[in-house]
Amino acid sequence: MREFRDPFFDDPFFRQFFGEEFSRKQLVRGLGSGFIISDDGYILTNDHVVGNATKISVSLTTGERLDAQLIGTDPVSDIALLKIDKKGLPYVKFGNSDELIIGEWVIALGNPFGLFEINDKPTVTVGVVSATNMKVSADNKRVYKDMVQTDASINSGNSGGPLINANGEVIGINTIIFTGSSYSSGSIGVGFAISINRVIKIMEELKKYGKIDRSFNPGFRIQGVDEQIARYYNLKTKTGVIVTQVYRGGSADKAGLQPEDIIIEANGEPIREERDLIFAVNDSKKGDVLVLTIIRNGSEKKIDLKLE
Repeated sequence: MREFRDPFFDDPFFRQFFGEEFSRKQLVRGLGSGFIISDDGYILTNDHVVGNATKISVSLTTGERLDAQLIGTDPVSDIALLKIDKKGLPYVKFGNSDELIIGEWVIALGNPFGLFEINDKPTVTVGVVSATNMKVSADNKRVYKDMVQTDASINSGNSGGPLINANGEVIGINTIIFTGSSYSSGSIGVGFAISINRVIKIMEELKKYGKIDRSFNPGFRIQGVDEQIARYYNLKTKTGVIVTQVYRGGSADKAGLQPEDIIIEANGEPIREERDLIFAVNDSKKGDVLVLTIIRNGSEKKIDLKLE
């Protein structure tokens, strides 16, 4: 629900007479896409489609409309799991996103601009896999990693819909696009889907627990390694991040991390800049162990940091 204000009462001059009691609230209706993954009515979509909804209604291709229950959602990975009370439903099959080939055909299905409501059928667009294992920056601490880039047209309302391969298997959830302009919401051929192998891992947690427990504090602060820092510490390249602060008694302190440590890997993945480590930390769960490769006094060392 978003707050709606009459411009008349937003004026400070009039508010001094009428106060704040005239502020109004209006239900905002949102449209998105999703897909059925089991015959008993489980549905996958994006968190940004249903995560803040007060009521969720699902429209099937038969024209039937049903209320849906939010089983679980994870704002960080932008994945949500729904359930409708219906049996014997047709459902999609999962592919293996680790086996995708750059250039192979893919098909995006969904509800762009609410067109599904006109004839109860999804819109289909066709393209190819443009890239895999992509990382995309976003707000609200979302971690868009292991993304599949495609030039299949994805537009507003396609979010949550399936990206399928030529065999009809789902290999991703259509999630975000680059528009090239802040004034445009249309596709320019650069769209991204969350890889289905990542989705499946999150989905299993949501089905079991209803959420992903990310209530931890890593207990340290960082900044990127620039040319000056690289020169001072005799680093071969200006990649990685330097630890600027470690909180006493926190997770990092207990693990033995120290200020001036240079972090170059996290869980085996290279850390080239701050964003890489932020992604690795934000994508972790409470109780996970983050294996950091650091440079200290010119020597490499591994530190096991348990996120508490």
